[in-house]
Amino acid sequence: MSSRSVAVVTLGCARNEVDSEELAGRLSAQGWTLVDDAAAADVAVVNTCGFVEQAKKDSIDALLEANDLKQTGRTQAVVAVGCLAERYGEQLASQLPEADAVLGFDSYQDMSSHLTAILAGERPASHTPGDRRKLLPLSPVDRQGVAVATPGHGQAQEIRPPGDVTVESPVAAQRVIRARLDGRPWAPLKIASGCDRRCAFCAIPMFRGAFVSRRPSDVLAEARWLGQHDVREIFLVSENSTSYGKDLGDLRLLDTMLPELVAVEGIERVRVSYLQPAEIRPDLLDVMTSTPGVVPYFDISFQHASGPLLRRMRRFGDSESFLDLVDRVRERAPEAGIRSNVIVGFPGETDDDVQVLADFLSAARLDVTGVFGYSDEDGTEAETYGEKLPQDEIDDRVEQIRALVEELNHQRAAERIGQTVEVLVEQLEDEDTGEVQVRGRAGQQGPDVDGETLLSIDGELPAIGDIVRARVVDTIGIDLVAEPIR
Repeated sequence: MSSRSVAVVTLGCARNEVDSEELAGRLSAQGWTLVDDAAAADVAVVNTCGFVEQAKKDSIDALLEANDLKQTGRTQAVVAVGCLAERYGEQLASQLPEADAVLGFDSYQDMSSHLTAILAGERPASHTPGDRRKLLPLSPVDRQGVAVATPGHGQAQEIRPPGDVTVESPVAAQRVIRARLDGRPWAPLKIASGCDRRCAFCAIPMFRGAFVSRRPSDVLAEARWLGQHDVREIFLVSENSTSYGKDLGDLRLLDTMLPELVAVEGIERVRVSYLQPAEIRPDLLDVMTSTPGVVPYFDISFQHASGPLLRRMRRFGDSESFLDLVDRVRERAPEAGIRSNVIVGFPGETDDDVQVLADFLSAARLDVTGVFGYSDEDGTEAETYGEKLPQDEIDDRVEQIRALVEELNHQRAAERIGQTVEVLVEQLEDEDTGEVQVRGRAGQQGPDVDGETLLSIDGELPAIGDIVRARVVDTIGIDLVAEPIR
């Protein structure tokens, strides 16, 4: 086939975005033309999310929508990849015959051959799911070099993408297998995959596998590539960034790598995500709050605040220790942004537990908090628990905590009025009136879910990717309104 085109459709988290761009890099290396619109592609590859029930539904809807394009667009085939495909494989294929293939992570390195076969009328065998934790040694230090597919780590160095999808670093000659799928001035960069924690509610370790760090040289090589492709902010992602380096024999590797990342040409700032409270070390706090270019942002996974309930979740901590951690962050960086997620309605949760959570959130004054109602996840320990709460009770508790969080987050945003922020310009939007709105994010705001900053510009407009020093003058919900400092 002389001209083959593919669209990669991404659902879910920033980690999935990295996987999609690696897939795109592999396919481009094998002669596929990347297109943005699935209707204009021969094949639509849908990178699914399998985290919670709503994400699963969204993924299935995306697959069905892509399948409809077979009737109206150029699309000839729809392929499911990603977490939902890895987690359910053959089961998903049997329940969703509209997908021409359901492929797991092990298929990523040879995706071009699979897609070519599908266009030729073949139907590859659907992925057979398994517990990916069993593919790696129990001891973290024995995992490096074991041949297990870890999407987003840029494996299969034998593929040498042409043109823009390969950059040879003059310092470290690692090849980067990645193609950018958007023009944003920020990009996620994966530092590890998998998780060794055994949270009772979470299925991610089963289909993402045990924890594996990328080597710092590979992370830095990809950072240089991103800097050469108009990225100004790097968003470090993993399932658990505070475990980075444990399988490489040094838990301080993130501490030493952060200054190297902010020194990369073209990169103006670095953001760290997915921090486990029980694993946050004082040294890491010191580096994150004292290194110029590392933004004052802490994405901390609290999940709840009641000590007994957290133990039932197979987690550590309680309200007192969490508040102490928040205080230690703000002692070092008083204007730091802190965000988290919490689960309500977990089996056995009492009214007292909910009150402990509410009191913690009121005292912690986090910038953004995501609130999720508990739901059973296949294969998790919590699925086997008794003392399940009725769905209407879970819904009531979600509404209670969400209403509290909304009020607290708005108050926290208002407390920032008068502060100086560094805003990464991400969008220049024309309103119907013809007036241009300048939108971006302060260092305290993470991508997509933590609000944005609207810049009031009187004069020459900045460019996308510029970082503008500004003073916060107002808020709209959790969004900030700021004026550039001249």
